[in-house]
Amino acid sequence: MRYEGFIACALAYAPIYSKSDLDRDIHFSFTFDEETACQGAPILIEELKKRDIKNGICIIGEPTNMKIIDAHKGCYEYTTYFKGLAGHSSAPHKGVSAVEYASRYVNKLIELREKLKERTPKDSIFDPPHSTLSIGGIFGGIAHNVIADKCHVNWETRPVVKEDAVFLNQELDKYANEVLLPEMKKIFPNASIEKDIIGEIVGFDREEKSDACELISNLTGDNSRQVVSFGTEAGLFQEIGISTVVCGPGSIEQAHKIDEFIVLDELKKCLDLLDGIKNNSIPN
Repeated sequence: MRYEGFIACALAYAPIYSKSDLDRDIHFSFTFDEETACQGAPILIEELKKRDIKNGICIIGEPTNMKIIDAHKGCYEYTTYFKGLAGHSSAPHKGVSAVEYASRYVNKLIELREKLKERTPKDSIFDPPHSTLSIGGIFGGIAHNVIADKCHVNWETRPVVKEDAVFLNQELDKYANEVLLPEMKKIFPNASIEKDIIGEIVGFDREEKSDACELISNLTGDNSRQVVSFGTEAGLFQEIGISTVVCGPGSIEQAHKIDEFIVLDELKKCLDLLDGIKNNSIPN
C-alpha cells in the first residue's frame, strides 16, 4: 500500500473536520497516474493556479514511517522507438536492424550514466549522491533469421538537479539525430527514431525554512528531516509556491510487493497527526 493508508485516515477524519469550527480550509486532493507519469497532478496544479491558491500547506501522504521528508530526486521516464527495415538475416546489408541501433543507443545511455557521476554536486544530500540512469527494457525482433524492423527502449533518469536531465537529453538527442539516424536513412530513408516522454516529474528541493515541515514537527515532536530515493508529486506543488512536505504511514520497503501491509501503529500515528491538525486549526 502506498497512499491507501493515508487516504483511509484522511477520509476517516473528513466528517470530524466538517463538524469542527476550523479557522482554515482543509482540502483533500486525489490524483491519478502517480505510479507512472504523474499525469493527474499537473491538472490539479493548473486548477490551483486558476483559483490563485498558493499560500497553503501541502502534505503528500506517501509512506515515510511518518517521518518528515523534505527532498527527493526528480523522475524522468521515456520510451524511445526505432523503426528500421525488415529483411532476411542472410542479407543484413539490405536491411536496417532496429535492434542493433537500439543497442547502440543503450550503450550511449550507459556512457552518459558515467558522465552523470562526474556531475555530482559537492553538497548532494542523496544516496547515491549523483543523478542515476536505468534501462528498464529493450523490446524488438520476431525471429533469429529476420532483421528486426521495430524496437523500443524503456529508460529513466532520476536527476539530483534539473540541469542533469537537460544535459542528458541534449547529448542523447544529438547522438540519435546526428550519428544513428543518418546511418539508418542511408539504407532506408523512412527510418526513424522517436523519443516519447512518459513523464517528467521535477524533484523536491530542500528548503531551510518550510512551513509544512515546521507544522509536522510541531505536531509530532520530531524535528528530524530526511530524504528519499523514490519520487512523489511534491515538487509540482513546491514549484507554484505551496509549502510542501512528504509524510505518511507505512514504509516504502513494503511497497510494490506481494502482501503489502501497513502496521496499525503507523495508522494510529497518522490519525494522531490529523487530530493535531484539527486542534491546531480551531480558534482559541
